[in-house]
This record gives sequence, C-alpha cells and structure tokens, in this order.
Amino acid sequence: MDNNKVITAHELTKRFGDFTAVDKITFEVTRGEIFGFLGANGAGKTTAMRMLSGLSLPTSGQATVAGFDVYKQNEQIKKNIGYMSQKFSLYEDLTVKENIRFYAGIYGKSDAFIKEKTGYILDHLHMTSEANKLVGSLPLGWKQKLAFSVAIFHEPQLVFLDEPTGGVDPVTRREFWQMIYEAAETGITVFVTTHYMDEAEYCNRVSIMVDGRIEALDTPGGLKRTFGARSMDEVFLKLARAAKRSE
Repeated sequence: MDNNKVITAHELTKRFGDFTAVDKITFEVTRGEIFGFLGANGAGKTTAMRMLSGLSLPTSGQATVAGFDVYKQNEQIKKNIGYMSQKFSLYEDLTVKENIRFYAGIYGKSDAFIKEKTGYILDHLHMTSEANKLVGSLPLGWKQKLAFSVAIFHEPQLVFLDEPTGGVDPVTRREFWQMIYEAAETGITVFVTTHYMDEAEYCNRVSIMVDGRIEALDTPGGLKRTFGARSMDEVFLKLARAAKRSE
C-alpha cells in the first residue's frame, strides 16, 4: 500500500435490492488533503461516506481507509478516523468539558493526554470560561466548532465532515474553515461534504457525484476550466442538471 494514500476506492458499489445507490466509484485521497465530496440530494454521497467510515459494507468493489480494508477491518477504520455528522452530535445535557472527556475516553486515551488536550482545546476555542456550561446552552456556531475539535481529539489520520457548516453564519463558517486548514497542516486528511459551493473553492480537490457515479474530479480551478465556468456553482449546476434521481 502507498502510505501517502489515506483513501483508495476502486469500483466501490452499494446496492439496495434493485437500486444502485453508489455505482462503481474509483478515486484516491492523499494524506493531509482537503477533499470535497459534492453531489445533489440523492446522489449517493452519504451512502459512500458510510461505507468508507466502516458503518456499511459495500456490495462490491475494493476500498481501504487509513490502510484498512472496508470489508474485513471496519473496527480498525473507526479507531483511526474522526466523524462529524450533519446533525449536531454532542450531548447537550453534558457540559463542554464532560463532552470532551467522554469522547476522548471512547478512544482509550490516557488521563494525562485527555487533561492536556482538553486544556488546549478550551484555550484554542476561547471557551475556557464555558467549560462547565451545558453544551445545549451554546450558540450553534460554538457547538459546531466544539464538535469538530472533539472529532479530531484523538488525532486520527482522517476526519469525515458531513455538511459541518449547515445553518451557521458566514463569519463562523470562515472560522470553521480556518480550523480545517489547521488540521490539514498537522497531517489530518479532511473529507468534507458541503452544500455551499463557495466552500468547494477551499478544497484541494473536489469530486462531484451524479446518480451514484463520480462525474467529475479535479482541483476547483481544473473543474472550472473543464466546464468553462466562472465558479463552482456553475460547474455544479451543469452536472446536477443531468441528474435523473433525487431524494
């Protein structure tokens, strides 16, 4: 295996009865890359992400994530990735500090590591004075930044972000993307889905799924040149118009 490839997928497929949700997708993601995974509703993004994160077995094809096989080693995959779902994923009836320690404990980190890293996160997010507040009382933008910090607390090789900035204000979105850049600079690979096409511009490379297939994959600049488009919005619309299915 190429140690620089954090994700490899070859003709990865998922069928539900007669319906093919993901249809022979092939791609690779490199260590430290910010990889955008785009597609309209019903394109197959979530199904593909569930296979890659060890939550769903493929029907056929091959894939490795963090060096582990998606068929035989999905528990090892889960230990080496972070995941932040579209819906807020922390416990609102626990405090900020309790949430951090709870998720850190799941990954079996030492008490010393947890104490030091918790202090760093609270300081980095400027949330030291909120450490003992219930998460449910925080503004959405703070919750999302905390959820991202928790998702990478155990220093995974790869983090999956499923529409992480949905519903937050533009300033918070910029701050969140700064956190993504900082994570990538430490060597964490970021696999992100988004509905905001301006965010696609922030990715190193972008794939666009249509009806379960990857119809385009390149840098944002390369995609705009290929499709004669001035923005990623235009690229996305040109491809999405050809879609035959939706949720």
